[in-house]
Amino acid sequence: MALFGRRVVPFRSAGELDAMAAAGAVVGEALVAVRAAAAPGVSTLELDEVAESVIRAAGAVPSFKGYHGFPGSICSSVNDVVVHGIPSADVVLAEGDLVSIDCGAILDGWHGDSAWTFGVGTLARDDEELSEATRLSLEAGIAAMVDGARLTDVSHAIEQGTIAARERFGRHFGIVAGYGGHGIGREMHLDPFLANEGEPGRGPRLVVGSTLAVEPMLTLGTEDTTVLDDDWTVITDDGTRAAHWEHTVAVTEDGPRILTTRPAGA
Repeated sequence: MALFGRRVVPFRSAGELDAMAAAGAVVGEALVAVRAAAAPGVSTLELDEVAESVIRAAGAVPSFKGYHGFPGSICSSVNDVVVHGIPSADVVLAEGDLVSIDCGAILDGWHGDSAWTFGVGTLARDDEELSEATRLSLEAGIAAMVDGARLTDVSHAIEQGTIAARERFGRHFGIVAGYGGHGIGREMHLDPFLANEGEPGRGPRLVVGSTLAVEPMLTLGTEDTTVLDDDWTVITDDGTRAAHWEHTVAVTEDGPRILTTRPAGA
């Protein structure tokens, strides 16, 4: 897409952003319901059923289910699983687990995509700091979603958010290599790819209405990962735990707008 001869991140009208926000609100509601259901002894397949029930009750469709053959309505990634964990009756949550839930929904043809990380019961301090560092990196990336910015300004902001978190907590957090955010609209994954680190000032420009899924993924150790034989599940190579936070975000005249809001008080 071009605007005045320049490459820009694809953009939507105000009405289309409202439609995306409606889809995003369904995702937020599903994530809150999943977190409420997550407890020791509960399987990730049961969490998947919770999410699908919420999504369909809202008149939406789970965007993950059947996507390139993926069997679930959520990606449920526990402990050393970074992303794309397949919900399973065999994965049963235990006290102290670190859980990342990624969820998507389609409503009236528009997509919402969001993820967050939380603990089952009481988390170890390391895991709390990892999740908080990832959340802070997400916030830094969102803050860079402004009219006139370049794509890699967002990448650089995420990286700087991670560096600031390293300094705040006095420890290393690995930025997962090869994974990142993406364009989103009437399809879940659109160009451009949004890296979670890099030099600023490069790539297409953001304009009012541009939409991106911003999603940092950090670990307590390595940046390197392996995809398991199921062709989906991504794990850290050193077995350290990982966290994943994501929002669908739009550029507006008034600054960044989060389209995947969660219910008040969540």
